[in-house]
Amino acid sequence: MPLSSTILGIESSCDDTAAAILVNGKIQSNVTNTQDIHRKYGGVVPELASRAHQSNIIPVISEALAQSNTTLQHLDAIAVTQGPGLMGSLIVGVNVAKGLSMSLGIPLLGVNHLQAHVAALYLENSVQFPLLCLLVSGGHTQLIFLKNELDFTVIGETIDDAVGEAFDKAGKILGLGYPGGPQIAKIATTGDPKRFKFPDSQTGHLDFSFSGIKTSLLYFLRKESNENSAFIEENLDSICASYQQSLIDMLLKRFNSAIIQFKPNSIGIVGGVSANALLRNSVMELGQIFDAPVYIPKFEYCTDNAAMIAKAGELLLEKGKTMKLSDTPYSRNEYL
Repeated sequence: MPLSSTILGIESSCDDTAAAILVNGKIQSNVTNTQDIHRKYGGVVPELASRAHQSNIIPVISEALAQSNTTLQHLDAIAVTQGPGLMGSLIVGVNVAKGLSMSLGIPLLGVNHLQAHVAALYLENSVQFPLLCLLVSGGHTQLIFLKNELDFTVIGETIDDAVGEAFDKAGKILGLGYPGGPQIAKIATTGDPKRFKFPDSQTGHLDFSFSGIKTSLLYFLRKESNENSAFIEENLDSICASYQQSLIDMLLKRFNSAIIQFKPNSIGIVGGVSANALLRNSVMELGQIFDAPVYIPKFEYCTDNAAMIAKAGELLLEKGKTMKLSDTPYSRNEYL
């Protein structure tokens, strides 16, 4: 890697079209266009997402360049999400990145989206390794052990749904709209987290399962509403608080066990659900218990963004790990 570098990061794995400029390890711009069209469907529609990316990606890249006072000719490399994600969405970002790489004659860096979420920790922190990281998002829930910035081992993961999906599906059941996670967290602030109990699915030692708790919520609300049609309205804040607390307890139980087993020098959380205030505070408390530094990204680096893609790309560039023009996107996480 040259002594100085300017990297354009491109993210289009789901419904956020994003671009960022990283100069000498520092983010100069970070632009995201979130697609509102999916709200009325209660979830992301893949075909609509890929079409929206086609419309948004060039304006978003242009805005990222403008905000950083950078031109295409200043770029030393292009980093792009190669996977996992929605295939149609990934293809849009990868094809644009390939075109820029070819026209500018600069390296192309294919970034694993999950590694990029972890790389968000490196944007403003000098991380102590080994690191134990909890990745929590709408599509993934994993415990990852890192010996260094690029040495990843997944030690636990969900066997069905991700925790972000458990939040969003509950929001839909409760009539809160999409995405439901932020709505549940907001309403929960005035509720009693011990009012109602929801089960923790039995899994392997460090694995997660969230399909059972969603079903439990559905049946619980159906039963109570049959007896009192106003039950949800009268108890919404405590329902949200209790459900949120149950999900976070499930995460912390495995995280705590992993810390005891792997004895990391530091811990961190990343992904969209790491923006949840209760989870952030709970992990900070966990760090105090184990006397370990805790790393949590700023809110703008928690959800899907291109700053983390650019940072992950910088790490790949340092190791000379470039992407070939013949390489293709991948929808499933087969490369971590």
